[in-house]
Amino acid sequence: MQIGPHPIQPRVVLAPMAGVTDKPFRQLCKRMGAGLAVSEMTTSDPRFWNTAKSRHRMDHAGEPDPISVQIAGTQPRLLAEAARHNVGLGAQIIDINMGCPAKKVCNVWAGSALMRDASLVARILEAVVGAVEVPVTLKIRTGWDAEHRNAPEIARIAEDCGIAALTVHGRTRDQHYTGHAEYMTVAEIKSRLHIPVIANGDIDSPQKARAVLEATGCDAVMVGRAAQGRPWLLREIAHYLATGQLLPPPGLDEVRDVLLGHLDALHDFYGEDMGVRIARKHLGWYAKDRPENATFREVVNRANDAATQTRLTRAYFDQLIARTIDTPKAA
Repeated sequence: MQIGPHPIQPRVVLAPMAGVTDKPFRQLCKRMGAGLAVSEMTTSDPRFWNTAKSRHRMDHAGEPDPISVQIAGTQPRLLAEAARHNVGLGAQIIDINMGCPAKKVCNVWAGSALMRDASLVARILEAVVGAVEVPVTLKIRTGWDAEHRNAPEIARIAEDCGIAALTVHGRTRDQHYTGHAEYMTVAEIKSRLHIPVIANGDIDSPQKARAVLEATGCDAVMVGRAAQGRPWLLREIAHYLATGQLLPPPGLDEVRDVLLGHLDALHDFYGEDMGVRIARKHLGWYAKDRPENATFREVVNRANDAATQTRLTRAYFDQLIARTIDTPKAA
């Protein structure tokens, strides 16, 4: 898949997720196999560009190419300014958020709420595409609700306005993340467009990724919540799409090393106090599908400093690894 001058290989994209896809997680997921990792959404309101949160979200130093930054807002002029600002900070692709279903976003008519006003969508896309030299992409949902699945109309507007690639989450805004994603609308959109289309929603395994690509004809898949605590899922999907073979799951030693590296990156990026707090949710995601989840969380949540958090995490995994080695195999 190609977005402007940027080849996206493998065709597995990490979804933008507020509070999740910060620079440490993006860099980890790129190392793990993502062909593209989109940043957390950044506000188009310049009054907030100098807050600590915005400075972290706009920090892309040292990230591998291509750097994709998602912007959110409602006013064409401000979104165009935000696009220029982020390009000045290193963005090589600008992504516009029209897919977020969160109330605090939709209540100000941003995110997926914008899909209710096709003329405003067109003005926003024209303004942003005209403001920057880099490719502009768009993320949408299938519509506002089951009675208003207008994504095909929005997709046509997007292509006409010069959008370089489109991501479609297979749910309406009122579904949030409940129920199941549907891909018929995504397939319809892909059949009508000439630009790359990326399928998003419920892609949580290599087999599901291939099935969605086959069902929709899309150019790539976007993985979101399933990568939380499982960044190796991205390489598993990439490998399966390339070879048709499943990779074995990572061993405890690799999970330990990935997690410790992630902790170090969080502590370095945010500083000790904030890094320790932010790391706790990631620690919980790493453990969520494991039988030792509750015990692990109880141990690591006692840590209030980086050294203790790292030491407790390493010790817990080392104990599990030793227990596995010492357990005799069945005859």
